[in-house]
Amino acid sequence: MDARLTNAWRMTVNEKKFIETALASDLRIDGRNPLEYRKITIKFGREDGSSEVQLGQTHVMGYVTSQLVQPYRDRPNEGSLSIFTEFSPMADPSFEPGRPGESAVELGRIIDRGLRESRAVDTESLCVLAGKLVWAIRIDLHILDNGGNLIDAANIAALAALLTFRKPECTLEGEDGQQVIVYPPEVKEPLPLIVHHLPIAVTFAFFNSEHTMVVDPNHNEEAIIRGRMTITVNANGDICAIQKAGGLGVTQSDIMRCLRLASRNAESITKKIKDAVESYNTERALRKIKRLTTPVAVNVNVSGDVRELENNFFVHKGISELSRDKMERLKLESEERCTNQSNDIDGGLRSSEQGGTSRREGNATNFLGGPSSWNISTQ
Repeated sequence: MDARLTNAWRMTVNEKKFIETALASDLRIDGRNPLEYRKITIKFGREDGSSEVQLGQTHVMGYVTSQLVQPYRDRPNEGSLSIFTEFSPMADPSFEPGRPGESAVELGRIIDRGLRESRAVDTESLCVLAGKLVWAIRIDLHILDNGGNLIDAANIAALAALLTFRKPECTLEGEDGQQVIVYPPEVKEPLPLIVHHLPIAVTFAFFNSEHTMVVDPNHNEEAIIRGRMTITVNANGDICAIQKAGGLGVTQSDIMRCLRLASRNAESITKKIKDAVESYNTERALRKIKRLTTPVAVNVNVSGDVRELENNFFVHKGISELSRDKMERLKLESEERCTNQSNDIDGGLRSSEQGGTSRREGNATNFLGGPSSWNISTQ
């Protein structure tokens, strides 16, 4: 709560009363309804396992890495999942560099509790060699801009990064089957993580004893809140975790109301994450096809315009760079010119058989073959 207290010291009394008066009339200073979320934007980097989430003015980046380590003794067949947070002073003047503060520790624990206790990630699939080697998954969350409600934004960034992360494929070889071979992505395609469901964190803020409540509080609203509750729930309505902070008490009816609202928001947020991940996977597949496509050279031993056509379009030109219409048009032109040259040769042969002295010397054409098929071999 140290960041919230720092924000409260910077605000004037008039600003605080203005926010409280607006909330009493079911209005918010950014124009939203009390139960309305800010706009969510999800982007991905060029590397697998990196995400960038913007929730209003809040900006969070997530990055997932993996490493082969020894498993815990009590769980020899399961990998591990850990979360680390970094609060940069560039995101908020109240954040200090170095050792994580109370807010950073609290943020990491809330997201970690929602992911691990709900067993959203299949940790047993991370086992490579039972009792000796397992994959340790690490999620790094970097706060780039603090616009309020860091928990929800960081949770979305962690889920988006997990869904796009791929770990290297491993096999066991050797005489005793204890030798682990880790293949680079150029040799074997990396494998995605097995994620059973998406635990979505939804944060509610309470301001006074009159049960004034809003969802997704912004930076200014967090400066005057008296209580906060974060509910982690998936799209099926299963409760993964609940965390209550602040001194203001919450009634049972308010908790049940928050659970219903959290379940409804979890469905829409889950759909946004899945749509963004699907678009990323499609773009990734297109990049892979473009990278694996090799230039194809067609050997055509002809003279004149046909040789010029070869130099212009086929030499050092990949099949992926030619559209279907161009290929069909080029094929038709090549066949037509070959037919004309064949007719000329036949005419010359017939004239020679009839005893004529005219012969096409020096212009004889030897056509070996054209681009009869356009097969692209990809792995």
